Amino acid sequence: MPPSSYWVITIACGASLLALAVHFIRGKSTTTHQYHEEQQQRQPLPIPSPRQTVVAGLSSYQAQNLPYPPDSFPGRRDIDTPYGSVRVYEWGPEDGEKALFIHGISLPCISLGNLAEQLVEQGYRVILFDLYGRGYSDAPRHVHYDSRLYSSQIMFVLQSSPLNWMDDDARFHLIGYSLGGGLAVSFARTFPDRLRSLTLITPTGLVRSEYIGWQGKLLYKSNWLPASWIRYLVRRRIDVPEEAPPQSQVDLDTYQQTSPQNSGNRDASGGSSYDFAPISKRRPHVTVNAVLAWQTKHHSGFVDAFTSSMSHAPFYQPPTEWMGLASVLANNDRAKRRGLSQVLIVLGASDPVVLKDETVEDANNVLGEDRVSLVVVDAGHEVPITKSAEVADSILTFWQGSQKGDVVYT
Repeated sequence: MPPSSYWVITIACGASLLALAVHFIRGKSTTTHQYHEEQQQRQPLPIPSPRQTVVAGLSSYQAQNLPYPPDSFPGRRDIDTPYGSVRVYEWGPEDGEKALFIHGISLPCISLGNLAEQLVEQGYRVILFDLYGRGYSDAPRHVHYDSRLYSSQIMFVLQSSPLNWMDDDARFHLIGYSLGGGLAVSFARTFPDRLRSLTLITPTGLVRSEYIGWQGKLLYKSNWLPASWIRYLVRRRIDVPEEAPPQSQVDLDTYQQTSPQNSGNRDASGGSSYDFAPISKRRPHVTVNAVLAWQTKHHSGFVDAFTSSMSHAPFYQPPTEWMGLASVLANNDRAKRRGLSQVLIVLGASDPVVLKDETVEDANNVLGEDRVSLVVVDAGHEVPITKSAEVADSILTFWQGSQKGDVVYT
């Protein structure tokens, strides 16, 4: 073969290989682009909270007159997380012991404001935050609202603080209310070394499964209905009037006596004394129902978050998370290690959601009587809202180590 022909063939082969390489790279680039587009479609943006959909269009005066104003407490911040934005409030002395609060399934963190302020007055540093899908926190889509999601959210909140909440020498007190109590149990069993103490106020997770009514089973424990139907029915179920009825229409004594038998509707109402309780000492004219009605109307992700929490978060028995906590307490006690060895449980004497007698019995059976301190307050499910001073006194007494064992009535 003449030398000139050899070079022609070599150049032609090289050009062909180069063309193939370019085609491959372009094809791979297109495939990668398509992959990322598909991933974005599979992971849609969270449902925005009223911070973006409502408050952004209001004047300062209008915002401050909302049932849940965006500046309800000092130290406001909104943090970005993989599941959407989260509203956090942090205030109190920077050198004080730290306490983190977790609110319940329906109301945002304004429900624990009275109690948090009581502890700040005693020199504690506190964090309140809105769970995903409540208040001013976004609602992630296509996820289960379970202990894993909420424990991740707690970690995001702690990491966002300008102070150190996470090192060995920076342990904090954890206080959970209602569903927040069940979530606190889950967090405590996973991260016991991070905690100074655990306080559970009318906690879920021990509610006996016999109280799941047929409607609750249909909405939260079955796959029989389309999601759109469930959303519609749950919204109707939790829809509440914003204003209290005339006093003559509300007989709290009668309600408290009969409400424990109302076993099929515990997700929808905490009873009349709860529904019409003033949400805050700062805002005595605003009721629990007013906040809930505003949130239901203006947070497009709330109903889905509520429904998924009822389905996947620790509400009813079996008490899997509680049994895990029992193992942690027993191990710490045997090893004489620093960490959790006792739990404070605060109950409402007339609570129709978390029944006092059954919770006392079941908590003692699961955790052990020597590892539980119990306080019963003369109130319903609204106990930390309307009896914040009594609850704060019980918490401080427990933290000081002067209350153990027997049930204390206040």
